Amino acid sequence: MLNHQLKLRKPLAVFDLETTGVNVVKDRIVEISIAKANIDGTVTVKTRRVNPEMPIPLESSLVHGIYDEDVANEPTFRQIAKSMAQFLEGCDLAGFNSNRFDVPILVEEFLRNEVDFDIKNRRLIDAQRIFHLMEPRTLSAAYKFYCKKELIDAHSAEADTIATLEVLNEQVKYYEGVKIKDSNGVEFEPVKNDMDALHEITASKLVDFAQRMAFNKEGIEVINFGKHAGKPVVQVLKEEPSYYDWMMKGDFPMDTKRKLTEIKLRAFNNK
Repeated sequence: MLNHQLKLRKPLAVFDLETTGVNVVKDRIVEISIAKANIDGTVTVKTRRVNPEMPIPLESSLVHGIYDEDVANEPTFRQIAKSMAQFLEGCDLAGFNSNRFDVPILVEEFLRNEVDFDIKNRRLIDAQRIFHLMEPRTLSAAYKFYCKKELIDAHSAEADTIATLEVLNEQVKYYEGVKIKDSNGVEFEPVKNDMDALHEITASKLVDFAQRMAFNKEGIEVINFGKHAGKPVVQVLKEEPSYYDWMMKGDFPMDTKRKLTEIKLRAFNNK
């Protein structure tokens, strides 16, 4: 039996979604888990897989481990929407990065299936926001955490430079031998005293520094924003030739335009 110590005036539904992707408009829920923290201190947990009525992209399945065959015989969201709304009736909502992702996706699913799910009178609690607020991701915070010292003269170039070197040095020592799991559940040691390894975890996905393009899991350059997000750059340039001119004339960094041109020329030369 789970319990909590939160002071509540109404139940708090902490929930997490697994989805077909990260597009709030187009993607669908494949699994929802709700831990309802009740006013009396008890917790009720419900987890349900959902048939998204669309193929689950392989890159998404590799993240959450749910494949098309796993949800083929599960109910659609339309079939569970009313009972889900009833379970969440009168609850505030909470999650991790929930205000940017989980809540919008859930609301979209309810609206799509014509189930009234009003969030106006619900408190929205995002644990990630609290985490980032209380554990600032700044050089000064990193210096204090890893080096156990206060950063004097923060924001002077020399002090920040030396502090960064000290932080990097301590990070390599701090995480030596520490293993984590990748999206396939395979353990690996990401932080090593090796610059190739450190580059791999900090910059290997970069195509351009503005991150308007990125490498996907297959190592292919894809568009990283806008209507073509996730599509291979070469494919977009082929299907919509005017896109290149739009970017070249647009307010994009020169580095981005240079990398885009390199990809276009490479595709042309490989014909």
